[in-house]
Amino acid sequence: MKSKQNKLDPIKIFEKWYLEAKKSELNNPNACCLATSDLMGYPSARMILVKKFDERGFIFYTNLNSKKAEDFSRNIKVALCFHWKSTGKQVRIEGPVIDLPDQEADDYFESRERESQIGSLVSKQSKLLTDGISGLDKEFMIEKRKLGNKKILRPSFWSGKIVVPEKIEFWKSRNYRLHERILFTAFNNEWKKEYLYP
Repeated sequence: MKSKQNKLDPIKIFEKWYLEAKKSELNNPNACCLATSDLMGYPSARMILVKKFDERGFIFYTNLNSKKAEDFSRNIKVALCFHWKSTGKQVRIEGPVIDLPDQEADDYFESRERESQIGSLVSKQSKLLTDGISGLDKEFMIEKRKLGNKKILRPSFWSGKIVVPEKIEFWKSRNYRLHERILFTAFNNEWKKEYLYP
């Protein structure tokens, strides 16, 4: 779904709200809740960091063996929720998740701090950690020594995903719980705008 460059462009509205939040949020204004569900309909939610957004959608990175990636393989429909307490605003996004092109994932992985690259190599995300956190730290140090100064390439089990928005709802706090809610729905490559009761 490509955004139209006009006042009905919710990506532009999101950008404005996000830049506002960057000035007032203490930590990670790009943090949001990602909700997935499995084939049985059981929901699962966790906080992630959206690293980029553009006309394609909202981009984040993950271990492809993680619980959320397992859910993607069974049900590509997901939801994101940004909440910025400092601005009294919230954005809810729904749509399918698709793969980010490999080259973009390679470029982003290369831009990460070396220690974060190593962390990606040693983390068996969502799997049982039998030796506790000290065991993870030990694995990290072993891998760091083994690699030395060698360049670290993006592992095949780590990549990027794009949440393609089909619905974007903007929520703004108002007095007496008369909050403003505006819903944008993708329809025939355009956005339909509607107001919702709080």
